[in-house]
Amino acid sequence: KTFLWLLFCHLFPFELLFRYLFVCVGGCALAVVAMGVYSTLLFASTGVFVLLVCSVDPSRIHAWLFGIQMLWQTLWHLLIQYRENWLHEPVSIRLFVAVSSLMLLTQRITSVSMDLQEKQATLTFKASSRRKTCVMLFPLISYILNFTTLLGGPLCSYSRFVSLMEGFHLSPPPSPLGVVFLKLIQVLLLEMVRCCLIYVIKQNIYDPSCSAVLCGVLWMWSLALVLRIQYYSHWRISECLNNAAGFGFWEESSGDNRDWSGLSDGDFWTTETSTRVSEFARRWNATTACWLRRLVYMRCKCFPLFMTFGFSLWWHGLHVGHFVGFLTWAATVKADHYIHRYLHRKPSSTWRKLLYTCLCWINTQMIITCVVITTELRNMSGLRLLSLTYIGLFPLCNIMLLILLKFNILY
Repeated sequence: KTFLWLLFCHLFPFELLFRYLFVCVGGCALAVVAMGVYSTLLFASTGVFVLLVCSVDPSRIHAWLFGIQMLWQTLWHLLIQYRENWLHEPVSIRLFVAVSSLMLLTQRITSVSMDLQEKQATLTFKASSRRKTCVMLFPLISYILNFTTLLGGPLCSYSRFVSLMEGFHLSPPPSPLGVVFLKLIQVLLLEMVRCCLIYVIKQNIYDPSCSAVLCGVLWMWSLALVLRIQYYSHWRISECLNNAAGFGFWEESSGDNRDWSGLSDGDFWTTETSTRVSEFARRWNATTACWLRRLVYMRCKCFPLFMTFGFSLWWHGLHVGHFVGFLTWAATVKADHYIHRYLHRKPSSTWRKLLYTCLCWINTQMIITCVVITTELRNMSGLRLLSLTYIGLFPLCNIMLLILLKFNILY
């Protein structure tokens, strides 16, 4: 469907309205095939979104859309927890896919509502002109149900989506086949690394009664890296899908430096070489991080950092592991600012700076390992693993340093 879409855009000059229709119908078909009856979760959200856009004043629409969408999403998250933890029933994989897509739908819906509230996008509907109303609604519905971002993102702004759709004939992007091929090679390499790590983990099961503490730390780090690589592969495949459809090309790039990274959620090498927890947080799932910053961090006057991570755990599903993982992440990001402000000028010689950088990288990796284990396992098993391997001491030490520096004990 993606390459068929790109072929049509390049070879057949069909109207803009039909392009939006193609994207929308493709998204609906993909939802039905992937989610079955649970695709109604997405269609219900889209229907409510259209009704509110047509009836609510732009200055108040964000509060309405945000509240209704988050309540709807939370209802299904709690239903999944109820069936897993109380009824001990297996949950359909189609429901998991639908709720995951619903989370991405929340991103796009709230992104549009913020654009309308901040007057970055304007919509006017006249009851006397149904054709004009339909013409204005098609881009919105196509943006919400776009088949290239329905199952995996990344988040693209509404204005950029419209400009890309309108610009396929005015300034069509170059052929993305070479870029897509290279990115698929990267996915293959990542999966090879992941399989090797899985083999090593299975061959060296950690036993706290007879294994050294360092072995437990390395085993946990490897497990967390396996879980993170799954995300990197997923993001790369989503990026390939968008690039294959012609999305994600930076128009400013020219010559041989053709940049197709306009829609990217994260690069393995760039993210994993981060030497600060706050730096890792900005690079991990980049479009979602920007969305959270705009939605929560820039709008909160009190404790914006903790409010942002608190909303993120709500958006992710309110599991026990999410509470521990995201609150730990928030505390260590806060500690990161204080610790580096206090220590970054201390090393004077080159070897000391190099040692300082290496220690910061190790500290970042250990903290992210704790966050990933607790959030991905979601229940108490993640906390038990942290206690058995002592890796949980890393975030605890950072939080203790935060408390000491906060009260000027070390100054």
